[in-house]
Amino acid sequence: MDIATFREYCLSLPEVQETLPFDDDTLVYKVSGRMFAMITMSHPDHFAVKCHPDRALLLRDRYQEITSAYHLNKRHWNDVSIVGELPDSFLKAEIRHSYFAVVRQNVTPRQSREAILAMALDAGLVDDAEWLE
Repeated sequence: MDIATFREYCLSLPEVQETLPFDDDTLVYKVSGRMFAMITMSHPDHFAVKCHPDRALLLRDRYQEITSAYHLNKRHWNDVSIVGELPDSFLKAEIRHSYFAVVRQNVTPRQSREAILAMALDAGLVDDAEWLE
């Protein structure tokens, strides 16, 4: 996966906005004003995504390409290497997991959350990364 594919995939999710809130180098992807992914254009070899805390620890233990996110809450955010051995399907699943986690936990009011989840379902999106096998 490269930065263009990452960007395109994030923007393909329902109700996603691309922003530059920190500087002109860091692309931040938000759903309903809540951040779920980010990548730095000058260092596009990894991206940060939100993750359930228990799942975040499991992923860090299982994959050397996944570490705690720099400059973000290390309990809830992972850095995921794009240049490692992880396939694009896995990387996209982690992006979706982050997206769904933010929608379910941070989007308010409830009607907005339900509308976004309905749009995702209509688009055929599922959080298939919710549980590790």
